[in-house]
Parts: sequence; structure tokens; C-alpha cells
Amino acid sequence: MLDALVKKQVRKVILYVILIAVSIVMLYPMLWLFGASFKSNADIHSSIWFMPKSFSAEPYRHGWVTGSEYTMGHYFLNTFKMVIPTVIFTIVSSVLTAYGFARFEFPGKKVLFSLLIATMLLPVIILRIPQYVMWGWFRVLDTYTPLVLPHLFASDGVFVFLLIQFFRSIPKDLDEAAKIDGCSRINTLIRILVPVIKPGIVSIGLFSFMWSMNDFIGPLIYISSVKKYPVTIALRMSMDATGNGYDENQIIAMSVISLIPSIIVFALGQKQFVEGLTTGSLKG
Repeated sequence: MLDALVKKQVRKVILYVILIAVSIVMLYPMLWLFGASFKSNADIHSSIWFMPKSFSAEPYRHGWVTGSEYTMGHYFLNTFKMVIPTVIFTIVSSVLTAYGFARFEFPGKKVLFSLLIATMLLPVIILRIPQYVMWGWFRVLDTYTPLVLPHLFASDGVFVFLLIQFFRSIPKDLDEAAKIDGCSRINTLIRILVPVIKPGIVSIGLFSFMWSMNDFIGPLIYISSVKKYPVTIALRMSMDATGNGYDENQIIAMSVISLIPSIIVFALGQKQFVEGLTTGSLKG
């Protein structure tokens, strides 16, 4: 009995040691990024250790100013002008579309659902040229419209599919009970179903926020004015802007700042996010 208990404790210790080692390996790039933001350029290349020899806030101060006529704060504001409507449109359109597929019967439902699944398998890159031509016809290039408006029409099929699984896990008896109490379809959705699928909504909101914050190709294609650049393009523009090289510590410092909104949003919705993923995987 004692030997079995000792073996169990040894296995547990070994497991924790392995998990800690793997965690350090996984997290070290983030630690290095944060530490390198306080280093000098020479210090960055002299050692792979993340701790700087001497801390300096100069990379943050000079990096925030940038080499253009706009500060990094201006580019952050541009990013939020694009990200916030994208998240709102994604949540609203995905919820309504998923509600329709999960709760209503209509002609062509199976065909439309098959097309929805097909869009999840379609490489985004093959749509770039047709979409660019289409937005050119609408004369909305060099605006945020091509980056924001598609999300008003549930263009992210994976989010719709995820919410459909949440709706299907809710008994339709709730809908019937709400109908008897005088609730309309939209009131049933807002007051009864949305609170139940809150973990799924938070999950797609987090994904949408992080994907929009990190989007580089979209703004690069559609935005041509420096004044309208988001942070992702501004960071790239800061690299070798003059042709005489660039300060790596400043780019790293601004990269750290650009991660802060995503980290904050994820921290606020972490519980709902994990619950949404596990519930969707188990009930889907």
C-alpha cells in the first residue's frame, strides 16, 4: 500500500515537472519579447536571456512617437475604429443567423447550411481579388468599409456553426414556454436564449477581437492612406521606413503595447471563453 502511494506521488511530481518545463518553453518567447522591449539594440543580439542588463523606457518613448507625422496612439485609435464595429457586427449577425438555422424551418435550409459549411473550407486568399474588384466598384477603397461591412452578414461561418450547436443544445420547450407567456420570437431570443448561450457569444467575440486586432493583410490591401493605418501596418511601416535600418527595441516595445488590449479582453472573458469552448465541443 505504501509503495503504491509513493509511486503515485512520484508520478505526480514527474508530471508537474514536465508540465512546468513545457510551460516555460511555451511562455519564454513572450517573456523574451517583454524583456527585449527594455533592452538596447546591442543587448538584444548579445544574449538570448530575456532579462535586460539595464532597464530603459526609451524604446517605449521613442517608439510611441514613430517616424511619421502621427503617434502610435493615432494608429491605435484607427484600429479600434475597425475592431469594435467588427466585433459588434460579428456577434449580432452570427447570433441571428445561427438562431434562424437552429430554430426555424424554411425552404432550402439544408442547401444553405451546406453552403455555410463550404465557406469554412474555402481558402480566404482566393477571394481577395474578386472582393477587391467588388469594393472598387462600390468606391469604398481606402476606407474601413471592406474590413467591417462583411461581418454584418455573418461572413464568419465558423462562428455561426459554433452558435448553432449551442442553440441545438437548448430544449425547444423553452421557446414554447416563452411563446405561451406572450414573448415574440425576437424577445425569446434576447431574453431567454442569449443569456443561456452567453459563453458561446463571448467566445466568438474574443476570437473576432483578436483576429481583427492582428489582421495585417486586410488593411494592407484596402487601406492606402497613412492617416488611416491600423497598428499592424504602422508597426511594419516603422521598420526600415527611412532605408537606414530601424531600432528593433522600439518595434518590440510597440508590439508589447499592441498585445495589451487582447490580453485585457481575454482576461476579462477567460472564464466564459473556456466554458464556451468546452460546452461547444461536448454538446456539438
